Amino acid sequence: MGSSTWKYMTLFLFSLVFLACGSKSFNTKDEMVSYLQEADNGYHFKKSIKGIDFSLTYRPTDLMVSQLMDETPEPTRVEKLRREYGQYLYFNLGMSSNGKELLIQKAQNRAEYGAKVHQLSFGMADKVILTDQKRDTLPLLDYTYPRMYGMGRSTNLLLVYKKEYEAMQQDHLFLTVKDLGYGTGEVTFKIDTKKLKNQPQLKV
Repeated sequence: MGSSTWKYMTLFLFSLVFLACGSKSFNTKDEMVSYLQEADNGYHFKKSIKGIDFSLTYRPTDLMVSQLMDETPEPTRVEKLRREYGQYLYFNLGMSSNGKELLIQKAQNRAEYGAKVHQLSFGMADKVILTDQKRDTLPLLDYTYPRMYGMGRSTNLLLVYKKEYEAMQQDHLFLTVKDLGYGTGEVTFKIDTKKLKNQPQLKV
């Protein structure tokens, strides 16, 4: 590892520790989830375009870690998982129409439904783009699309991006959802990086 890379990593970790000192903390995962769903907190965004409702919610590191913990987590393991999961950015993207899953409301026939399912399952890497202010793209490492078969209130994707040092030093990131064939055009959410670095935590 080069000296410049080590310097960047050290400064990045220091900034995370410094900012975390002033972050909100919660006793339970449910309390954190409720807070994340509040409007105007910098972690939850909504837009409605041509009858389609888009929502974007940041999922903090501790929320991801909590899924692997039991009721009495061991502090050493918690910190190890925080370091591991803290290398990435997690977002939940929701899309719905009339309070129901996008496909249920918008698919015109079985063929179109099948094509849209395939797109959501395998073709979203070039449809959901995260960029910094220089318009450099952060790589989408993975995403999941849980099929609800018409039982959910929205079509949801969990997006996982690599947390890039240079991008996190800028003021904002931009997550853009390209038109999925519903005439919405590109839908862009502006995300404050200070909120991501000063993210909510769970008390351990």
